[in-house]
Amino acid sequence: MTLSKEYNWHLIAKSKEQIDFGKYDSMQIEVGEKIICLAKFKDDLYAYQSICPHAGAKMVMGYIDAQGNAVCPLHRFKFSLKNGYNVTGEGYNMKVYPIQINEEGVFVGFKG
Repeated sequence: MTLSKEYNWHLIAKSKEQIDFGKYDSMQIEVGEKIICLAKFKDDLYAYQSICPHAGAKMVMGYIDAQGNAVCPLHRFKFSLKNGYNVTGEGYNMKVYPIQINEEGVFVGFKG
């Protein structure tokens, strides 16, 4: 699989199994001078901004709900892991980043 040229790709692990999410299925990491969150939901991986776009809480302190949303620990706003849209109606959206997995490893992409 070739990585899309639209993004700058950063290796985050040699395989999905190498990533230790612990018991909460999410973690915070530094990649390419950015601090982001990674989450696992139904065996898929997602990457998203580490700070809530509403009030600046650390998203890693929240959790992933049963519908696949990242839940902010401060006000419980919910954001879709797939597209970053706020699903509880407050009007804030979070940045999400593409993940690609190939024979070389697990990569996250940042624009330009």
